[in-house]
Amino acid sequence: MNNLRYHNGKRGTSVGRLSTRQSFAPYHRKYSVGHSRTSRSEGLYDSEKRTGIAFDSAVKRSNPINSSCARSSSSLSQEHFLFSRETTLCTPKQSSLGNWTTVLLLAFLSGAFLYTSSNKSPPKEDSTQKTAAEHLPANLEQIYLDYYKMTGETLPGRPGNLTPQEEEKLKEFWVTTLKVFGIIDREATGNGEAETPNGSATPDSKTKKKRGFSILRSKHKHDDAASVKSSDSSSISHISADADDKYGQTKEFHDALASLSPEAIRKAFWSMVKYDHPDALLLRFLRARKWDVDKALVMMISTMRWRALDMHVDDDIMKNGELAALEDEKSTDASKKKLAEGFLAQMRSGKSFLHGHDKAGRPMCFVRARLHKQGEQSEESLERYTVFIIESARMFLEPPVDTACIVFDLTGFSLANMDYAPVKFMIKCFEANYPESLGVVLVHRAPWVFQGIWKIIRGWLDPVVASKVHFTNNVDEMSEFVPRSHILKELGGDEDWSYSYVEPVPGENDTMKDVATREKLQAERETLVEAWEKATLEWIEGKDVKARRTELAAKLREDYWRLDPYVRARTLFDRTSVIGKGGVVDFYPEEKKAAATSADDVD
Repeated sequence: MNNLRYHNGKRGTSVGRLSTRQSFAPYHRKYSVGHSRTSRSEGLYDSEKRTGIAFDSAVKRSNPINSSCARSSSSLSQEHFLFSRETTLCTPKQSSLGNWTTVLLLAFLSGAFLYTSSNKSPPKEDSTQKTAAEHLPANLEQIYLDYYKMTGETLPGRPGNLTPQEEEKLKEFWVTTLKVFGIIDREATGNGEAETPNGSATPDSKTKKKRGFSILRSKHKHDDAASVKSSDSSSISHISADADDKYGQTKEFHDALASLSPEAIRKAFWSMVKYDHPDALLLRFLRARKWDVDKALVMMISTMRWRALDMHVDDDIMKNGELAALEDEKSTDASKKKLAEGFLAQMRSGKSFLHGHDKAGRPMCFVRARLHKQGEQSEESLERYTVFIIESARMFLEPPVDTACIVFDLTGFSLANMDYAPVKFMIKCFEANYPESLGVVLVHRAPWVFQGIWKIIRGWLDPVVASKVHFTNNVDEMSEFVPRSHILKELGGDEDWSYSYVEPVPGENDTMKDVATREKLQAERETLVEAWEKATLEWIEGKDVKARRTELAAKLREDYWRLDPYVRARTLFDRTSVIGKGGVVDFYPEEKKAAATSADDVD
């Protein structure tokens, strides 16, 4: 097994051997004997005592839950509504603690949930097509809770499954975040205590924290927040770099506070949230930084700076999209023309593409390394294309799935195809700017020459990320992760599907020209955002508003898909109806048609 080992509460430097027959699923976790719930909770307050959770093996197609994973009290039906694909999930291997089950059940009831879109396909008639929001139950929290009840599985640290200590950390993170946004009045506390303890706080300080939360005041964003730099807050600007700052994010954090107004950072945050549950986004950063609030804040704010100032994710890449690139191919500006040609060349070649789901329901990105030649595209074109694919993949996440699967097809790979710069950029994206988004990486049919390359790449990877990499040599090994029906024929599977690029159509983004409607929808969304921020302040103060926050998160998600055609250029996935009205995702329309035909025959 490829276990990530921890020693004395610290991450170990040794990552288990990568075999050719390993398997992985994010729902199957092995807890070491003696790692109690108490030690997990204490770890939130003392990084030196934090215990590690090792990811263990896998999802087996058609096999019953094996004895090492099974519990006599529960079983999983393959007809579960969350998984339209044939799936068998293992339950967690537990320690022998007598009260584990009781504590786990209590943890399930501690949070509020909403994350991403549903997994049902639209009806045949466009006029009656339901949106993704209409497919979801009225109480979106129920998606996770039903899943836990049926499988006994847990996705720790997600909305709807937080321990009391984790929920407290989330509150602290919201306090610091709302400070940066200029929402919380920094002069609100009159007792001299810091409103937001740092990540090293102890359980004994929880009472003081709650007193601090209870006297927070909010101020409207149209006050002087936009004119006052975020760096004015001494309780935030004191944060200094630590030894693990691999990508220099502390410097970027301080640069963001110095150069961006609170409202600009706030706008970048809500632009990234889109259709997600706001809590889920913050929790990604918290989990990535082992529940250290200061480190999570540094990571998140530096990411907002990266999105807004470096990559221009929402105001350029996704806003202008493929059609703008098609038009720029005819530009007389040589640099603009080259950038557009490089971007579209990658789209047309099928160098990489998004299609289908693995056994755990994760959207899959296939990368055909043999189609890449170093120097054919500029570094900027490669980076824009990479971000475009990652942002597109985010739209395919369906609850309870919140990570993706990448398949590197190394068939026909040679040294001529190796290009370290885009590999480094991709690693940085997942480790620094899209935390907790990578579920599993399959390196398929790696030739012997790749062994030396892998030694170099593995040295760049965080051990947690490296533990998610698995090597497969044939379709049988790949089928441990992906159903054969979802493995492409070119890889030896059963799915008769091949990538074909559909060119942008002139006029497909004309909806974005309707400025009046866009501004109206944006104003409505701003009202929802302010309502969420107000409810969050009340939640921080201890008021019983969880149901209200869950309701607002659902409205924010549904509201985004109304706004989407006015702020995001149409993509290949819109033109081919993979993304339908309201964000409904359908990679397998033929499967739906076959099922419908079979049902008609029975009738």
